[in-house]
Amino acid sequence: MLSPKKQKRSSRVRFKLKKNNKSRMRLTLYKSSQHLYAQIVDDNKGITICSASTLKSEKSKNSCNIANAKILGSELAKSAVGKGIKDVYLDRGSNLYHGIVKTITDEVRSGGINL
Repeated sequence: MLSPKKQKRSSRVRFKLKKNNKSRMRLTLYKSSQHLYAQIVDDNKGITICSASTLKSEKSKNSCNIANAKILGSELAKSAVGKGIKDVYLDRGSNLYHGIVKTITDEVRSGGINL
């Protein structure tokens, strides 16, 4: 559960993005204290196209780091290209575009997806 300030920030970011990007799919990122989650969502149909997370990775205490972010980004890009997705927009939620979020998006871009 997000704090009220983070929830408000996340809703504000998502509302502005959805208003301007009606035809493209959304790349959603979520960071918990121990894991990373990313998914590509088609808002017109209301379905998740593909997703990736660090839940399946090695059982370390904390898998929310830069090394796992690179793996997650490349994994998501491979599955998205396999399903024919070319263009997405980034929904970073309440996170800043910095560190782990930036690493994931850079790996997705290098995998052949336009952000």
